[in-house]
Amino acid sequence: MSDERLQEWVERISLQFFNLPFRHRATFNRRLTSTGGRYFTKTHHIEISPHQLEAFGEAETEKIIKHELCHYHLHLLKKGYRHRDADFKQLLAKVGGARYCQALPSRKNRSRMPYKYKLTCQKCGQEYLRKRWVDPAKYGCGKCRGKLLIKMLDLVSGP
Repeated sequence: MSDERLQEWVERISLQFFNLPFRHRATFNRRLTSTGGRYFTKTHHIEISPHQLEAFGEAETEKIIKHELCHYHLHLLKKGYRHRDADFKQLLAKVGGARYCQALPSRKNRSRMPYKYKLTCQKCGQEYLRKRWVDPAKYGCGKCRGKLLIKMLDLVSGP
């Protein structure tokens, strides 16, 4: 979906559920991975994550748009637009917006990534598995304070 179609979609939702026009810009932002969207208080623009649309479809994305429009309209009306405010919670429930967005599938599997490195203490033999590279010169063994050696693991066979 293009930014132009998103703009039309947000304008339509704003008129249909809030009876107020959306007069600013709505765009997609591919960098949004841990959040479904965001509202900017200074510019009044809205950004939506295209990953949510790809992963969960238009119904979930519409709930995210409603959530951001709650921030937008309440802020412009000088009412409580933050998540903790009663005005926000009431309006969100009234229009059927999402309180939180669903976690993306790629974010869930990220923690299951195999270990790539093994640090071994030269003194006591203690082993530490790591997913990301660390500089062994900066750290010592947590057990005996000995010097650490790093080895890259074969990703197929694991540790």
